[in-house]
Amino acid sequence: MFFVYFCSVYRSNYNSKKIILIMKDFLKIMLASVLGFLIAQILLFFIAMIMFLGAASSFMGSMTSEKFTLQGNSVLNLRLNGTIVDRTPESDPFTSLIGSEYPTNMGLNDIVSAIRKAKNNDNIKGIYLDSRMLSASMATLAEIRGELESFKESGKFIVSYADTYTQGGYYLASTADKVVLNPQGMLDLHGLASTPIFFKDALDKLGIEMQIFKVGTYKSAVEPFTQNEMSDANREQVNSYLNDAWSFLRKDLAESRSLTIDEVDSLANSLTLMQTPDFLLSSNLVDTLLYETEMKDYLRSLLDIDKDKKIPAATVENMKSVKTKAVEKTSNTIAILYAQGNILSGNGSSNIQDKYFVNEIEKLRKDDDIKAVVFRVNSGGGSAYASEQIWKAIEDLKAVKPVVVSMGDMAASGGYYISSNADRIVAQPTTITGSIGIFGMFPNFKGTTEKIGVHTEVVKTNEYADFGNLTRPLNASEQQIMQRYVENGYDLFLTRCAEGRGIPKDTLALYAEGRVWTGNQALEIGLVDELGGIERAIEIAAELSNLGKSYVVFEYPRLRSPFEELLDPAKEELAAKTIKEYLGESYELFMLLKDIKEQDYIQARIPFDLNIN
Repeated sequence: MFFVYFCSVYRSNYNSKKIILIMKDFLKIMLASVLGFLIAQILLFFIAMIMFLGAASSFMGSMTSEKFTLQGNSVLNLRLNGTIVDRTPESDPFTSLIGSEYPTNMGLNDIVSAIRKAKNNDNIKGIYLDSRMLSASMATLAEIRGELESFKESGKFIVSYADTYTQGGYYLASTADKVVLNPQGMLDLHGLASTPIFFKDALDKLGIEMQIFKVGTYKSAVEPFTQNEMSDANREQVNSYLNDAWSFLRKDLAESRSLTIDEVDSLANSLTLMQTPDFLLSSNLVDTLLYETEMKDYLRSLLDIDKDKKIPAATVENMKSVKTKAVEKTSNTIAILYAQGNILSGNGSSNIQDKYFVNEIEKLRKDDDIKAVVFRVNSGGGSAYASEQIWKAIEDLKAVKPVVVSMGDMAASGGYYISSNADRIVAQPTTITGSIGIFGMFPNFKGTTEKIGVHTEVVKTNEYADFGNLTRPLNASEQQIMQRYVENGYDLFLTRCAEGRGIPKDTLALYAEGRVWTGNQALEIGLVDELGGIERAIEIAAELSNLGKSYVVFEYPRLRSPFEELLDPAKEELAAKTIKEYLGESYELFMLLKDIKEQDYIQARIPFDLNIN
């Protein structure tokens, strides 16, 4: 650019002094640019070194710190803090660098492993459940609750304590032998509600028109961008799956607390959060009221230790280092392949990116030691194209060895697409699934450009040369092409699911149309085979591969080391944590907009945020 600028001036002015001045200006600009570039590179180098050394110091510190030793007569301090996801990295080199007042994620796999180890380890006498800062979906809560119920079969105790019980936390606490509340505490039991957010008026004010192409009466993912309220069809399906999910939560609570179904509903309608602790006690929601110091004395009495003695305890993190019988990969291995997040086109390891996952599935297919695969799906969908690529990889895998899907919080739309051709599908009763339908969403920013005084013109050689121009609406011909493309995609989606599930296509169409179902409802109409958690999926995989009880289980994809985490997605991870630190509750809205930006135009997914609480 500088060279062109210099030549143009030189040709228009032969004055030698003028040329010298221009040369001086050019050199100044060049030197300033080079110097600025070098300074920027040096600063980036030092920032990277500080990050690297900080993470390395944290990692080496953890390596050299005293190793945890499980003492006799201990309790598992099951402190469930933050958001629970299926699986988390082994370690986080960034938290120590920027710090955070917000709870971090916990892995469901780590929690389940800790409870199972505690059940079978004689040094653990019981569980002290602390779930006051818990954030988890209904299906995840059901998975943990099932493990707690299984733990009680050992004859060991479970006691629960909180200053304030959230509804999710109380759902877990209700399994305890004794539920204890602070005398000044609160308990929230309110039922389930969905509060979708609509952006149409906001988009109108910005001059943005969302051009929608969809198939499915119930495909409501586009409604937030085109309406200011729920459609009747969407309200019908949301009401259906919320009530079905609540029936399971309500039933579990009633059985655990010796209440009737009607009593649970009555308590949920009484706004328990505003009721006094004495009311909660008399209603049998809690067993006793104690301050935390008194609760610890009670815990000491269960362990039969002196009041002034420290309570021996192990956390979920501690239990990772508590070894069970050595497990090595054998010729009879069952693989658990975790797929959680949005389905995207790409080759990265974050979310469910098609090229990366196809490669991981291919590795499992070619590994003769792996006799079966449990495909753990926790996704609301995403790119229809990427979903098809993963579907094909699962089809190839299934031709060689059994594939059993374990559905987590949700396996809907694209998440159901990539699950539909498995040999068996297992879901929790409250899993969100189905939503067989796709849509296309194409923004038109003409109104925005007009508002800010920007105008565009087009010169083209062919009719559709400017297809995709965001500064104009699609014309009638383009709209027809887009709608036909979406309808073809829906027909393929329907075909894949019908063939995978062995259901006639016209029959499956009755349950499609983008409609969302709970796992329990999906079982009744044949979209899933059985209700249960990931452990049941593993048992089925062993049965299908004739392994009996002689097998080991390994998790995939491989978790990266702290240094790999640092060197590969460092910028994205650090940026995300920093943004979350400063945006607080607005972080989720920011991520919603980010997700929309990254999605393909043709989507197989449920609404961007179900917002169930």
